[in-house]
Amino acid sequence: MLVNAKQMLDLAEAGHYAVGAFNTNDLEWCHAIMNAAEETQSPVIIQCSMSAAKYQTGYKTVSKLVHAMYDALDLTVPVALHLDHGTYDACLECIDAGFTSVMYDGSHEESFDVNMKNTAELVKICHAKGISIEAEVGGIGGVEDGVVGKGELADPDQCAAIADLGVDMLACGIGNIHGLYPDNWEGLDFGVLAAIKAKTGAMPLVLHGGTGIPADQIAKAIQNGIAKINVNTELQVAFSDATCEYVESGAAKKGKGYDPRKFLAPGAAAIQAKTEEKIREFGSAGRGWN
Repeated sequence: MLVNAKQMLDLAEAGHYAVGAFNTNDLEWCHAIMNAAEETQSPVIIQCSMSAAKYQTGYKTVSKLVHAMYDALDLTVPVALHLDHGTYDACLECIDAGFTSVMYDGSHEESFDVNMKNTAELVKICHAKGISIEAEVGGIGGVEDGVVGKGELADPDQCAAIADLGVDMLACGIGNIHGLYPDNWEGLDFGVLAAIKAKTGAMPLVLHGGTGIPADQIAKAIQNGIAKINVNTELQVAFSDATCEYVESGAAKKGKGYDPRKFLAPGAAAIQAKTEEKIREFGSAGRGWN
């Protein structure tokens, strides 16, 4: 059965590695991520944004697919199903739908007090049901579900206040952004990360916008408390590149190359390969505990 993300992230924080949280968009994505986790014997978090859930007709569809596929593949590694950047109401819907973990993103609320209030309420609800919860301080830049942001540096004192509410993981802005990084990106702010870690102790910290961050910065972030790294755009690019190559090679026009099972196969294989690559980069390969 699927698990929540608390144990895998507590172990990652203590062991100085990170668990990859890979966004799913459909069946191919989910299957490829699970195959990668099993191949590398790594714990993994499969996460879904609100817009990706809407594309798949809702949270219940996503949940039933992930639960059923986990059982059908007879996986031997821990897998959590997580809501990415959810509103308060979306978190409640995912809890009812069978998600094992949720992220409440209160960074865009009208005030920090609202973020605190809603987070506190959701912590009680989630923990009563054995569900892990992620909160956020400091908006993450780039584009996420149509919202454009420049990125922020989170306030360490606010991070401490949210952590004290009992969340299981905390996303904090340290100069990271969603999507592809521009050429003039200044890099992660490790001074802010160190200040946040000093205030939050053993709390697993989350790095959003994992696509395109140089490997040396990823390694340094992990050594300084990052235990969950989100990857979405990198998988989309890998899928797109492989699919375009398939079409441009003329394979789609040969025989039954138009069959969606054949048409989508190169893209799915690229997702799996990229996921395995990131798992090894994050240091979680061989860390599955089943």
